[in-house]
Amino acid sequence: MKLILSLILIGFIPYVNAAYPSNETTYPVEVFWGDTHLHTSFSVDANGMGNRNLTPDDAYRFAKGESVTAHNGQTARLHRPLDFLVVADHAVNLGVMPKLAMEDSGLLKTELGKKWHRCLVRSPRDTNKLLTANDGQLLSDARYSMNEGTGSFMWKSWYLKDTDRDKAEVFTDKNLKASVWESVINNAERHNQPGKFTAFIGYEWTAQALYQPMSAIHRVVVFKDGADKTSQTLPFSYYDSDRPEDLWSYLEGYEKSTEGEVIAIPHNSNLSNGIMFSVTDENGLPLNKDYAVLRKRWEPLMEVTQIKGDSETHPALSPKDEFADYGTWDGWFTWKKEAGWKERKKSEYMRSALGLGLAEKARIGINPFKFGVIGSTDAHTSLSTADDNNFWGKFSIYEPSKYRASPDNYEDNPEDAFRWGSVASGYAAVWAQDNTRESLFAAMKRKEVYASTGPRITVRFYGGWDFQQSDAYRPGLARTGYEKGVPMGGDITAAPKDKAPSFLIRAVKDPDGANLDRVQLIKGWHDSNGELHEKIYNVALSGNRQDKGPDTDKVGNTVDISDASYTNTIGDPELAVVWTDPDFDKDEPAFYYLRVLQIPTPRWTAYDAKYFKLKNIPDEVPMIGQERAYSSPIWYTPASYQ
Repeated sequence: MKLILSLILIGFIPYVNAAYPSNETTYPVEVFWGDTHLHTSFSVDANGMGNRNLTPDDAYRFAKGESVTAHNGQTARLHRPLDFLVVADHAVNLGVMPKLAMEDSGLLKTELGKKWHRCLVRSPRDTNKLLTANDGQLLSDARYSMNEGTGSFMWKSWYLKDTDRDKAEVFTDKNLKASVWESVINNAERHNQPGKFTAFIGYEWTAQALYQPMSAIHRVVVFKDGADKTSQTLPFSYYDSDRPEDLWSYLEGYEKSTEGEVIAIPHNSNLSNGIMFSVTDENGLPLNKDYAVLRKRWEPLMEVTQIKGDSETHPALSPKDEFADYGTWDGWFTWKKEAGWKERKKSEYMRSALGLGLAEKARIGINPFKFGVIGSTDAHTSLSTADDNNFWGKFSIYEPSKYRASPDNYEDNPEDAFRWGSVASGYAAVWAQDNTRESLFAAMKRKEVYASTGPRITVRFYGGWDFQQSDAYRPGLARTGYEKGVPMGGDITAAPKDKAPSFLIRAVKDPDGANLDRVQLIKGWHDSNGELHEKIYNVALSGNRQDKGPDTDKVGNTVDISDASYTNTIGDPELAVVWTDPDFDKDEPAFYYLRVLQIPTPRWTAYDAKYFKLKNIPDEVPMIGQERAYSSPIWYTPASYQ
């Protein structure tokens, strides 16, 4: 069936609906950019992997646009500051490493504290060598062991062998924990500037599912509140519990005791071994209604893209999707190649999880996976940047050097995930009325947010029943969207007779970036036979191209790899459209979300190759990427499902 769409290409404007000031509207008119997942020297793994010097204070200063000195001696700075930041250091042994470096007397009273301190004072010389760009070959020779049970990443001789989680917590004194948490709170309070820059108080609950070892089911905990309320709690770590349900109980207890607000954001689901969005519990039993209610309440968002790969979909799950293989991480853990891996992936990726949520809604009446999406970095460097031309790596030992783009001599990890396999991604985009904790947090809870792999693409997305073709280019697009429909993260219900939902869409290029290739609408639905389906519609193509199915001509490629450059001679600065679902069935629940693709641009590996004058880069190292943005979904629920 022919797509019912109207493609309007109009002049570029840096902000959608900027003509309507916030004091004249009740809806958001500005998008704010930030990172909800950044680690500093306060995280044990970040510190153990080289981040000795860059504190939470440095992280905030960098996010605000100030210059900081990286461990390799180079100056790091954001070309454009961020609007908000969550420093999300690991709750487990939070702040232990800096305190050990200062020879904290309380820590040195414990046996484990003494042992960690001996490792710490023995390692600076070797670690500094590893961090020196001129001596970067040591990176290729380094071997490290990962043990989340001890909360540590330790190099060679100073790897800690304590595997008993009951003995691995260095902070056994509640007062020591409270002193570090107070420091975390004070850092955020000092940098929080309502209306200018928002510093959220938060941390990461870093858990591995005990019944599936090496399965990352981490959550970032974000508080709306300031010191008056957050100081009444302490971070909940996996020493308290590995079960998300217990984390939710902690969140509920916090809200009841303080009258504050808090959410948890699941992240990096592509490394969860099929557990993050599993439809069975740890005992293999189907999820029940109580679980679904709690998950929907406490986890309104998920992190769909970050340095450790992209979690939108996987080529094995979406074989007809020509753009599915972006930032795909396979083979990092051995279970990626075990029997049943493809089936497990359905519970690892955003698109399939949204479909599973529809099925659960049909089965138990509640959709546990009704989430919006954001991107964030998960950088452990204190440097929150998702720009390919300014990429500082996952860990500080992978700061820019002439070695990190080459997989030579790295036999233990042939895919070299933490070096050239890393993705310079991502950022969270939030539609809010003001740059304050209250306004941004409210937008997160209502899911009026979207994800970007880095470029600051402006995306508007509304669903309703009465959008007209002309609405796409009418002044005041946002006003029309809110008056006639619901924004991303919303619901449309009660289909009028003989009507299909229509969607008002506008995407605008990053003012300082590449043109747009296309806008795609991804639909997933649950049919009357209980089957899940997905379909991709090219609803807007640049250059007046027409959708002719899977063989649609590509936008082209202007990338000069040797020069790490491209031109905006292809693509369009803005794409706007009203699109009506040609395959709508009023009895079938569905979700819709946008994927906005840029034209091809140089990947960070190409910038490294140019800067360090690298030659003979192996073919397996990707040098070009096609960056993108993902909107939060809009859901359609039939009356029979209400």
